Amino acid sequence: MTDSTTTHTARQKGVAATAPLTGEDLRAALAELIGVSPTEVEDHANLIHLGLGSLEMMRLVTKWRRAGLAVAFGELTGTPTFAAWNERIAQELAKPTA
Repeated sequence: MTDSTTTHTARQKGVAATAPLTGEDLRAALAELIGVSPTEVEDHANLIHLGLGSLEMMRLVTKWRRAGLAVAFGELTGTPTFAAWNERIAQELAKPTA
C-alpha cells in the first residue's frame, strides 16, 4: 500500500512520489503494461502468465535501479507476482539512505 511513509521514503531517495513503487500504484502500472484491469492483477497471480513479458520486466528493473532501488531482473523472474514485487520494493524503500 502506498502511504505517507512510503512517499516520504521515496522522496528521501530522490524518487518522484508519483512513481509506481508500491501498493495500488504498482498494481495499476503492472495492469497497464499487461493490458488488463488492476482488479485482474491478483496478489499471487503469475504476472508472466497474465502476459507481462521479459522486455517489460527489464524496463521496470532499469527504471527502479535509476531511482536508486537495488532490484535485479532475476528477483522479478524468480517470483513474478505482485505480492512478491511489492514486498521487495518496500524492502528497498525501507533501507536507510547513506
